[in-house]
Amino acid sequence: MNTQVIPSYKEGLKELKEKLSHTLPSDVFEVLNSDAERIGEEHTSILKLQVGDKAPNFTLLNALNERVNLYRLLETKRVVLTFYRGTWCPYCNLILSQYQTVLPEIEKEGAILVAISPQTPDASFSTKDKNALQFEVLSDNGNIVSKEFTTVHKNPEDSLEKMADLGHDYDCYNCDEKSEIPIPATFIIEKDSIISFAKTGGGDYRNRVEPYDIINALNKK
Repeated sequence: MNTQVIPSYKEGLKELKEKLSHTLPSDVFEVLNSDAERIGEEHTSILKLQVGDKAPNFTLLNALNERVNLYRLLETKRVVLTFYRGTWCPYCNLILSQYQTVLPEIEKEGAILVAISPQTPDASFSTKDKNALQFEVLSDNGNIVSKEFTTVHKNPEDSLEKMADLGHDYDCYNCDEKSEIPIPATFIIEKDSIISFAKTGGGDYRNRVEPYDIINALNKK
């Protein structure tokens, strides 16, 4: 690994929380924080697959409406697979931007990065464009794939109402109108389709898997 500085999500999170506390209406900020804490308390067993498990195959559309197949990718590269909530989530935008920063390190270790959310391809394109992402961003209609890897839950009504107050129609981002989202989690899948790394920040979606955890795990193989 070279001397590139690996970004710290925890440090970025401190700055993001401070920014949101000043830019969001106080009632919105309080509701979103309360929802994050409640989800964290309700969901403590997140991962559906663990280290040593075989990753199930899937085919999903990317931001350009092209089909991407997991096992086809694994024919030549390891896959770092990360699940996120959506382009409307500032915490997702922060961690995806940080993962983009360490993408050269990921590729140097013979892996590619793939991000999955329940968003439509158009919304995925928005995520990719907004954060200048150079890795695949896939659309998981109905969270079919997400449910095999991580916990999926319904977005709290309080959060949906506050998003609406801010002018965000949550359902317009997703492939369906169930208002379900995955709890963020990240996996490393080896070329033989066996999972060698599986981690989540927990039910509180403000917490995420640090970029250095991924790089360290890739270096160990």
